[in-house]
Amino acid sequence: MKPFLLIATRAEDDAADSEYAAFLNYGQLRPEELHRVRAEAGPLPRIELDAYSGVLVGGSPFNSSDQPEVKSAVQHRVEADLSTLLDEVVARDFPFLGACYGVATLGVHQGAVVDTTYGEAVGAVPITLTPDGRADPLLEGLPDTFDAYVGHKEACSRLPPGAVLLASSAGCPVQMFRIKQNLYATQFHPELDLPGLLGRLATYDRHGYYPPEEQAALFAALEHTSVQHPPAILRNFTARYAQY
Repeated sequence: MKPFLLIATRAEDDAADSEYAAFLNYGQLRPEELHRVRAEAGPLPRIELDAYSGVLVGGSPFNSSDQPEVKSAVQHRVEADLSTLLDEVVARDFPFLGACYGVATLGVHQGAVVDTTYGEAVGAVPITLTPDGRADPLLEGLPDTFDAYVGHKEACSRLPPGAVLLASSAGCPVQMFRIKQNLYATQFHPELDLPGLLGRLATYDRHGYYPPEEQAALFAALEHTSVQHPPAILRNFTARYAQY
């Protein structure tokens, strides 16, 4: 099988490695079937899309809606590299699934408005499929409403032209969309289970996702959540687009 490509942007090794392990696990892939490039570590190499089955983009500490003057040089480079790659991905309608940061990367590239209007606190929230979502093959097997983990400062407040809305929540109208036939982005995290979320929150305890002094209470509340269905999206993606 041609491998999938995971583009990661997390500088912290623990968070980056945990994310990679989650995509392996829930995508039902072996290590040789998921090639990771850490975009924050250096310029993206030339990506030959024909060598891959599809492209995955993980979450990120970057906020695309930040003003240019507060973005680091690394963030500016990563955004430029991803935009160049998306030029080809979108032109070819090449299989793409971006989780959380995927809304910002794919959405902004295609003309979405991404801002802080619909940021969501860390937690599990009910996600509801639209009629188009219920008919989409990537959401096959998921119930009409399911819980998913979220935690983001920015979100899509206006869809890109021509995008198809697939899922929403009460606090964030755009939770998942599709462009063309094979380009997907989710605001929630289909790769996260509870241990993965807790580990990630511990890593980013000083990044403004929650007050550090409230960590114990937040972790205790999260222990009562049950998120089961979102990983099916990763399984559906890898099963649908695997090329041999």
